Amino acid sequence: MSSMGGKTRAGWVIGFGFMVCSTLALPAANAQTAERSGKQVVDKVCASCHATGAKGAPKIGDRQAWAPLASKGLSSLTESALKGVRNMPAHGGDLALSDLEIERAITYMVNQSGGRWSEPISGVTPSVERKGKQVVEARCADCHQSGKDGAPRIGDQAAWIPRLKRGIDYLVRSAINGHGPMPPRGGMADLTDTEIRGAIAYMLNPTLDSEKKAAPPVPRVPASNRRVVGGTEIYLGVVSAATLRAQHPKADKESAMHGGIPGGKDYYHVNISLFDAKTRAVISDAQVEVNVRDAVSGGTTKKLEQVTFDKVPSYGAYFRMGARNTYTITVRIRRPGTAQPIETTFQYKTS
Repeated sequence: MSSMGGKTRAGWVIGFGFMVCSTLALPAANAQTAERSGKQVVDKVCASCHATGAKGAPKIGDRQAWAPLASKGLSSLTESALKGVRNMPAHGGDLALSDLEIERAITYMVNQSGGRWSEPISGVTPSVERKGKQVVEARCADCHQSGKDGAPRIGDQAAWIPRLKRGIDYLVRSAINGHGPMPPRGGMADLTDTEIRGAIAYMLNPTLDSEKKAAPPVPRVPASNRRVVGGTEIYLGVVSAATLRAQHPKADKESAMHGGIPGGKDYYHVNISLFDAKTRAVISDAQVEVNVRDAVSGGTTKKLEQVTFDKVPSYGAYFRMGARNTYTITVRIRRPGTAQPIETTFQYKTS
């Protein structure tokens, strides 16, 4: 819920969907007018060493030499090429090369050496991330469909939930690095971190129609109702119980939450919605505690309950607040696997 009007307000406050990832298309600062293909860059620059294996460079076509490098992923190899490594100078000795052209050259050499990477697209064209379902069907299902080698089966929430105790970020890092019999990035070195996150979300709940849902929109709220602390976006929504009673004259799921809408005019529903500041994924594994106080009282502290409608999670509780008064709302958030909670405050004036 929030203090915005109508069903639109209720929609964003209750939440925006479970585990949906947002991809931001960033303009390439170093895009060139005529970008060269991977083969063109290799033929002009990289082949001087990589064609023969000179100076210890992995030779193009040598699968054994390239396999451990490819397992590190395109981002890691690109970073090494940009900075230079061992006998190779920065940018392969050609500072005119764009980052994209270096990525293409690496992809070309990997593919000539047994890889199956997709060549990076134009720096002018936004990237199209593969959906979680696409990634799972292309690779993850090889083990996760049948539970091979102890892999949690797709849709088996009893097997997945214990693995989520440390949070989704931990699972993503584990998949990136590889663990047990699973190779780094599941054996698909060109998978992005966002694609891995989407694949995990799909395997946890394949019935969730995440393929048809848009990424969570940024709530249009006053700046005073938004905070970013410790990589977490925190949104505050407050709506009076009187408003909710008017919106829900008949019993329904929303009117029944927290034991029902309280009577009287001095009750307000305080709602906290949480997002990962980098990926915009909804955070649904937090413990949220709120203290509401005015200038003269110590206030009231409550642990917020998670409320989910249409598979959209957020956190809320009712508080008593007098009319025409200014309140300090302190939010304390703890997530699994974090050493310290994060905390922020809002100011809210009742009408």
